Amino acid sequence: MNRALLVIDVQESFQQRPIWSAVSNPDIANRAGVLVDAARDSDDLVVWVLHTEPGTGNVFDPNGGFVRPMAGLTPREGEPVLTKTSRNAFTTTNLQQSLTAAGIRELVICGIQTEQCCETTARVATDLGFDVTFVTEATATFPIPHPDAPRDRSVDELLADPRTLSAEDVVSRTEYALAHRFARIATIADVVEPAGVS
Repeated sequence: MNRALLVIDVQESFQQRPIWSAVSNPDIANRAGVLVDAARDSDDLVVWVLHTEPGTGNVFDPNGGFVRPMAGLTPREGEPVLTKTSRNAFTTTNLQQSLTAAGIRELVICGIQTEQCCETTARVATDLGFDVTFVTEATATFPIPHPDAPRDRSVDELLADPRTLSAEDVVSRTEYALAHRFARIATIADVVEPAGVS
């Protein structure tokens, strides 16, 4: 085993926010689940990463009960479940040490949000010497408001603003930034079919 699947922040917290109605990929849990099944079938390591913001009282505060994998995703015994407080999955966890100890050299990344925790993890992983495959269609994100836009607007107001960066554009920009620099961009089929899973 020299490959690991990182399932990043595919957690209930996101579904509790109003912006979930504008998510780029509402089927994210099922898509991540396909990769999880393929990884297990190939005896690859599956690592679960959950984002936490302790003491905030928001949906990422572990005391709120939403910092858990989305319905349909269940870590198995022996699969690491890490909690982080940074954007990338390395800085505030022992992920690097665990992967190195297990002889992992290749990472497959999926999760939420495409351009934040997933992209940042891919960049850091490459800097640490891992070969990274970024499965964009098994990530999800949201429209991004213009930097000058008020922070307290409704989802409808956000979507109506022509300056808002659409989720589709966010995904595209992430692929442009990562490809041939930090990661190989792949589809679910690219990752699953070599494992013999249809």
